[in-house]
Amino acid sequence: MVFMIWGYIVVINIVAFIVYGIDKHKAIKGRWRIPESTLIGLTVIGGGVGALLGMLIWHHKTRKWKFKLLVPLFLALWAGFISFILLCYE
Repeated sequence: MVFMIWGYIVVINIVAFIVYGIDKHKAIKGRWRIPESTLIGLTVIGGGVGALLGMLIWHHKTRKWKFKLLVPLFLALWAGFISFILLCYE
């Protein structure tokens, strides 16, 4: 079970990082954008590390208070959840 959780976390964070990059590219090109709710949603479902790295590397959504608050918050919540799971299953 722990391996499945780690696999999920790795995949969702890669997806979040890529989606932030795609949205940044679309913003530069003036194209249709990915909704903010989708970007935040990726963080909510476990993609906090990918979202934070996407924000920092792509310089995307770094000025929006929602992202500055919610991405670290959900990242911390997931870190706590994973720590709890690891402590329970070791």
